[in-house]
Amino acid sequence: MIILDGKKLRDKILADLKIRLDAMPVKPTLAVILVGDDPASEIYVNNKQKTAQNLGINSVVLKYPAQLSENELLEKINELNNDTAVSAILVQLPLPAHIDKNKIINAICPAKDVDGLTAQNLGLLFSGQTPMVFPATPRGILLLLDEYKIEIEGKHVVVIGRSNLVGKPVSQMMLARNATVTTCHSYTKNLADITKSADIVVCAIGEKIITNSMLKSGCVVVDVGISLDSSGKVTGDVEFEGASKIASYITPVPGGVGPMTIAALMLNTVDLLAAQQV
Repeated sequence: MIILDGKKLRDKILADLKIRLDAMPVKPTLAVILVGDDPASEIYVNNKQKTAQNLGINSVVLKYPAQLSENELLEKINELNNDTAVSAILVQLPLPAHIDKNKIINAICPAKDVDGLTAQNLGLLFSGQTPMVFPATPRGILLLLDEYKIEIEGKHVVVIGRSNLVGKPVSQMMLARNATVTTCHSYTKNLADITKSADIVVCAIGEKIITNSMLKSGCVVVDVGISLDSSGKVTGDVEFEGASKIASYITPVPGGVGPMTIAALMLNTVDLLAAQQV
């Protein structure tokens, strides 16, 4: 069994990206909007800002109280869309319940949509075309598989989860690489029968769901989930100890997909500026 080390690859990608950034006469500016005081969101935003600053990317974090109105948020996004100094925009999810997430995401100019989640960018992806950028977590997953020379073409990939953030786009990106993809979710019956036939399992459902008895010997396991168990320990969607005895490759949690998401987000930030300068 080989650990898919997201931290190691992240460091390699960021080192290469810093060289690229140092040669750029104009540096990207990433604007991150944080609404409310969700502790996990604050940690994610701080990590993004720290990474960006270490690379030489201009990072601006705009924090607003949870009571911010939807219209006020739309006005701020419109302001950032029209600000030529801002090359990338990210709205940290989740948003407070009174704000329509889709309306907010789709207000972002697609050319500045660093998460690749606007209807235009996802529409390009799902129609087999190339979006401005690919969603960060799916991009990070494929970069990690490629680094370890894991073959995707012709393989049966089972994706558990159907969110726009991970499940749907990673399924589409695997299809584009000529995999046979089965997408499962919380309503899927006989899940174990499906996962046992998978060459690659990508689990992004947010609960401990995959055990070693559900896996085929020698499969590749990508665990996207992250949560805290009853003891407060960070854990994923896969029972790691058992699965690691069955899988040929597996991502740890933490240290697998999480670092790759940050790396892919930084790549997206630089790619958007490069596209704007063409």
